[in-house]
Amino acid sequence: MNLSGKIVILTGVSKGIGHATARALLAKGAVVAGWGRTAPADLQHERFQFIECDIRNEVAVQEAYVNTRREVGEEIHVLINNAGVGIMGPVDGFAADDWHTIFDTNVHGTFYCCRAVLPQMKRQGQGHIINVASLAGTMGTENMAGYCATKFAVRGFSEALFKEVRQDGIKVTCVNPGSVETNFNGATPGAEPNPHKLRAEDVAATIIHALESPDGVLVSEVDVRPLRPKK
Repeated sequence: MNLSGKIVILTGVSKGIGHATARALLAKGAVVAGWGRTAPADLQHERFQFIECDIRNEVAVQEAYVNTRREVGEEIHVLINNAGVGIMGPVDGFAADDWHTIFDTNVHGTFYCCRAVLPQMKRQGQGHIINVASLAGTMGTENMAGYCATKFAVRGFSEALFKEVRQDGIKVTCVNPGSVETNFNGATPGAEPNPHKLRAEDVAATIIHALESPDGVLVSEVDVRPLRPKK
């Protein structure tokens, strides 16, 4: 897909992978509707429109979708489900509210957003959905049961969805990053890049690569790892 002039909905735009992806999309000429609870303070561009949305809320997603089409255009060419939260801890000490929060964001929010855009993408006969999962969705890790469970769910959802809509001309790609140096889970990136972690810009570049694949090519899933992880 040539991204110039294409309309992209991007969730979790305020920081980290979402923020880096928004910048990469704008550099390619795309029109970006950034959905989030907080607007990015340092992202001002004539082709960027912030749309307030808490993806955990089904009604809020529906309202954001209507507002997006009103503000930036009727057609929706790309949806990037990037918004996510990580809450860690042992299962026997894990709060039920925290469990619900990570599922509401990582799994239910992804479903709400996909369901919102699919009718229009089917009418267009084209579209591309990117779901950002994690390598934590490929193997279980102690003290990360809740987070791993959500990312396993996103991967399964993505695989089922790509098989469901590929004949409609809609692509679905699941991106599984490894350790990324972002504000995720309360962490603060260092002043110098960590050579043992991915940068948000690395994941953004992978997303752009998948989006720019030829029309007849589907990149269904991609793992993204740091070359030299910390031992």
